[in-house]
Amino acid sequence: STTESKKHISIQRQLAELEKLADLNEGEFTLAVSQNTDLHKKPCPLCPEEKFKACYGHKLHRHLQNLHWKISVEFEGYRMCICHLPCRLVKPNLVGDQTFSKMGAHYHCIICSATIARRTDMIGHINRHVNKGETESRFITAPAPKSSHEVLKESDTDVQVLPNYSTPQKTDSYFNPKMKLNRQLIFCALAVLAEERKPIECLDAFGATGIMGLQWAKHLRSSVKVTINDCNENSVTMIQENCHLNKMKVKLNAKEEDNDEALGGGEQNTDTIEVTKMDANVIMHMRSFDFIHLDPFGTSVNYLDSAFRNVRNLGIVSLTSTDISSLYAKAQHVALRHYGCNIVRTEYYKELAARIVIAAVARAAARCNKGIEVLLAVALEHFVLVVVRVLRGPSPADDSAKKVRYLIHCQWCEERIFQKESNMVEENPYQQLPCDCHGSMPGKTAVVLGPLWSGALFNTGFLRRMLFEAVQYGLDETQPLLKTLVCEAECTTLKNFSTHSPYDENKQEECGVYIKTPDTSAESCVLHGKKNNEVVRNAAKRQKSDNSAEHPAFYYNIHRHSIKGMNMPKLNKFLNYLSEAGYRVSRTHFDPMGVRTNAPLAQFKTILVKYSTPTYTGGQAEGPLHLTEDVHMGDQVPAAADGKAGDAEFLEDDKSGDTATMFTNDCPTHCAAD
Repeated sequence: STTESKKHISIQRQLAELEKLADLNEGEFTLAVSQNTDLHKKPCPLCPEEKFKACYGHKLHRHLQNLHWKISVEFEGYRMCICHLPCRLVKPNLVGDQTFSKMGAHYHCIICSATIARRTDMIGHINRHVNKGETESRFITAPAPKSSHEVLKESDTDVQVLPNYSTPQKTDSYFNPKMKLNRQLIFCALAVLAEERKPIECLDAFGATGIMGLQWAKHLRSSVKVTINDCNENSVTMIQENCHLNKMKVKLNAKEEDNDEALGGGEQNTDTIEVTKMDANVIMHMRSFDFIHLDPFGTSVNYLDSAFRNVRNLGIVSLTSTDISSLYAKAQHVALRHYGCNIVRTEYYKELAARIVIAAVARAAARCNKGIEVLLAVALEHFVLVVVRVLRGPSPADDSAKKVRYLIHCQWCEERIFQKESNMVEENPYQQLPCDCHGSMPGKTAVVLGPLWSGALFNTGFLRRMLFEAVQYGLDETQPLLKTLVCEAECTTLKNFSTHSPYDENKQEECGVYIKTPDTSAESCVLHGKKNNEVVRNAAKRQKSDNSAEHPAFYYNIHRHSIKGMNMPKLNKFLNYLSEAGYRVSRTHFDPMGVRTNAPLAQFKTILVKYSTPTYTGGQAEGPLHLTEDVHMGDQVPAAADGKAGDAEFLEDDKSGDTATMFTNDCPTHCAAD
């Protein structure tokens, strides 16, 4: 056909068609053939004469079959054979006074006529065409079926997605259903900010499908002015289609596109979403926002300076980091390159990751003469989410910068402590650690990690209001996690958790009323009725850190400090034992078997041994074990109730199958009653 005659000669359906091309081109090489005085030699149609000389038919057949036809890329019945013709010139090489232009082997794309050098790159190039729905070639007469967009629904919001939407390398509009919890947490944080002041301008810097910004506009409506940005043109088009799908007006390039047809004959929605197409750094430098969310693919350190440049005072910056391989100490060299932190794998690696990100945020904010107040830090399997409030001024910036410190970590017993705030060189840094592993063990036993954020990771008042908003909007999946975070922030157990609403107190008064929360930070006072920003700003300036009220840093994994041959008490009972001993204690969302407490590790192990029972009693009486006095912690021998000594000894890791089974059945993922 005429359309097929326009395609490149390297794109054929059958090997016989390539052999016919040799006969067709034979007239062009009549002069060369006559000089060789052999009329039966034929040139290769896909190789220049200096690369493959004319040969007999059987040799040409083997050449076409073993080189061009075998090394090809298939697509819808066609083969894109490798081509050696001078279609693609590589960079010339200068040798002496002569210039040699090398001809590079390449493939011709059947869809867009691009020339690709490598076969693997050509396969990926074709797959990207397929993922974008561009499967109809100009050379193929039969039309290819168009890929239909799949419509997904989340939190009463519909979004269209392209094929392979969950693989960022294969699609322009990335959508991960596993990040639903992350999106709900960010929505709750924005809802709390919307209660403080209205309206607020919020930015979703990496829109992709626009699901997050659509949820903001659909549920918070006139309280927010949503801007969704993406630098990819296909993603921007997809965001506009999703806005129309959810009956939203689109504001693009300062022009509103009314989609009255999409609204139908029902009620009209006056909500407008602004969609922009530019680099995230550019839009954050150009405009000011009250709420900014960063969710790039990988690390977000490249966008922190721009985010804090124009964010408004007392605004909120939230960022989601998905580079967990570096943050969770699997790629330590990448963490050093991106965050400037030295880390190792520890039992508290998830909280370590959160403090690494917050330290990078604090340094970026300080460069812009701004301080931060950490409202929320969550580290789960797929992401690390950090939400901070911005406090403008050099004084808050200095206070935040002072909280970025180094951590001393004992690799033998996993004890840890932040270095003291001092510029003087310590003669013996091991003295700062509560343990004495350096004296009893040979060699160097501790490492210096960081710099890390040493301040609080949670704000109790803000978390309680987030929980209230989650209940108001019916976000059932987020409520258990928020309850765990509130208990973790207050360092208390779930049985002491109060479910009263933070907005219920002083509900009768409507103007200038503060709601008191257990927190002493700027979030402890929420102004209702007439929102006086000056009062809120002064409250933030008067903020003073109360170290005694902050939750203890880091946590201990009960399995990490388990005892061989002993059945440990159930986790919730063990929390009660620590609380009865006078220590603050709570569970943590970072680790389902973790215990956050201000008890030293030595006391932690002492109480754990005291209430453990032998796996094989052997006729011994049941009950808690009692430790012999005047025995070093590393050499403790638990004694049974009848006076017989047990065999328990401390191990680095608990690999007992019975113990693991017991805790798996007893402890849920999030904080729950025993």
